[in-house]
Amino acid sequence: MPRTAAILLAAGSGQRMQGAVADKVLAPLGGRPLFLHSAGAFFESGVADFYVIVYRDQKQMLELSAYAPTPALFVPGGRERQDSVAAALAALPPDIGNVFIHDCARPFVRVEQLIALHKIVLQEGAVVLAHRVTDSVKEHRNSGLLKSLDRDKLWAMETPQVFSRELITAAYAKVAKKKLRITDDAAAVELLKHPVALLENTYPNPKLTTPADLPWFEYLLTLQTA
Repeated sequence: MPRTAAILLAAGSGQRMQGAVADKVLAPLGGRPLFLHSAGAFFESGVADFYVIVYRDQKQMLELSAYAPTPALFVPGGRERQDSVAAALAALPPDIGNVFIHDCARPFVRVEQLIALHKIVLQEGAVVLAHRVTDSVKEHRNSGLLKSLDRDKLWAMETPQVFSRELITAAYAKVAKKKLRITDDAAAVELLKHPVALLENTYPNPKLTTPADLPWFEYLLTLQTA
């Protein structure tokens, strides 16, 4: 039976943290590095047989190696997120059949969600953790006019995003061929017109982006462990 891999992305520059922490994926959260919250959830869930850790530099790689689940392969990240994912996909062993892709700046992924995502990808070939948009969203046109979008049809993408290895590899090959810039992996799969299932997340799963997020994350952690 084909194995499942988890690509854990940790190579982001964290420029919007404005130097508040030396490395956001190693920033302390509840007394543990941010990275360890995601890695620990994956390890506890048992969904992955193999891990690819995408790192920024040698110093970070050495620090991450102390917390990485095993068996793991370390791959240097690229200039953009999509370059990091492409490098990780290229490094996968040949017997990998399905792939989780997760931004380690999102530490609140839950074990039961990982298990549910794994079950769905085996049936659908593509699934994304996502939440419904509750704000009123407008499109601002060049004319200055606004157009209201139907929020009942709008979803905000999160990670993990999970795909069959064959599908996501073909999708990233098309991104490279067309020289496109994408911000998530589902956007690559869209190019192949392959349906993507959504697993609704009713829990907070934010991405650490600015210094103001740090106290908020500590509060969210207290709710998760209460």
